[in-house]
Amino acid sequence: MSSGKILVAQGGGPTAVINQSMVGVVLEARRFRNVTRIYGALHGVRGIVNEDFVDLTQETSHNLELVGATPSSALGSTRDKPDIAYCQKIFAVLRAHEIEHFFYIGGNDSSDTVRIVAEEAAKAGYPLRCIHIPKTIDNDLVGNDHTPGFPSAARFVAQAFAGANLDNAALPGVYVGVVMGRHAGFLTAAAALGKKFPDDGPHLIYLPERVFVLENFLADVKRTYEQYGRCVIAVSEGIHDASGEAIASLLAAEVERDAHGNVQLSGTGALADLLCDEIKSKLGIKRVRGDTFGYLQRSFIGCVSDVDQREAREVGEKAVQFAMWGDRNGSVAIKRTGFYSVDYELMALEDVAGKTRVMEDAFISASGTDVTDAFRLYLRPLLGSGMPDAYRLRHAPVEKILNK
Repeated sequence: MSSGKILVAQGGGPTAVINQSMVGVVLEARRFRNVTRIYGALHGVRGIVNEDFVDLTQETSHNLELVGATPSSALGSTRDKPDIAYCQKIFAVLRAHEIEHFFYIGGNDSSDTVRIVAEEAAKAGYPLRCIHIPKTIDNDLVGNDHTPGFPSAARFVAQAFAGANLDNAALPGVYVGVVMGRHAGFLTAAAALGKKFPDDGPHLIYLPERVFVLENFLADVKRTYEQYGRCVIAVSEGIHDASGEAIASLLAAEVERDAHGNVQLSGTGALADLLCDEIKSKLGIKRVRGDTFGYLQRSFIGCVSDVDQREAREVGEKAVQFAMWGDRNGSVAIKRTGFYSVDYELMALEDVAGKTRVMEDAFISASGTDVTDAFRLYLRPLLGSGMPDAYRLRHAPVEKILNK
């Protein structure tokens, strides 16, 4: 006899709209008579293994709507990257609690976890439907036109660089803004959407899809500074040399690593400082400033794309529909149709799990330091409505008397 129990969890870095997907699962699941309980796991897969569940069936619809509109992960998240043994523990808990539908909201690693858990259930002959719900600000899930969380983060990056450009124009110098993105440069490229006038920054954009050469970088900065009297630069945290070595680790005296052994790129501020030091020492420019956007771009409460909110809710709803009406596991994918609309498909888990999408060549300029109009057309509808705009005075010069 069916238990009618559902479990939903959130994994990886929080986003501005990940709660919309969770709420989409809960509210859509309530429409199905065979659903008896909807559980939420606290702190992702770690919460599953520890059996830290909350009963979301008891949440009011009104409060769920309020939570859905709130950034970050309401259930809590985790950076645990489960191996087969870990996934076997996850399956054992799901089976003990008679969970029949498992929804995991997350990125590449999360999709791989769902794949392994689904395989363990199949081996045991246990009727468990497993659905991966996409989420990542990096926009690096294969098979998706874009990923929930990315548009809102991109909106923040575009607006932040628009503001940094205004500041830099008022007090000229060199500004370096480091944006998240270890392997994919989509988020850094979003800085280009902050430009309005031809001489606006960012004047230079550096992405992990292209090899970073320090000497070329310094030459680019020098040329741009001489042309405009200033230079605004957007840099992905994942820039690397020809061997694939992170520039942050090449320039740093000491390298910090995360729990998975990767060079710690996010939140350290090291890369911005190191690049600024190179500009000061090699080019002799005195006014050089650097920022690391770090966690600000992930869950900024005042900067959420309405398009992103809507689609994040829909991927949660579609996940439940695919689970209830379909006969297979999978990963929900967003597909663009027309300009601008989307549809949703259920991809095979093995086609998504553990794979990384990077920016297409058509989105990157020939120089490798800018984006193309194709990228601007791709991103603009995702940023949503009400994007702020910047204007300039129309300078009418007054004739000089003393300093002719």
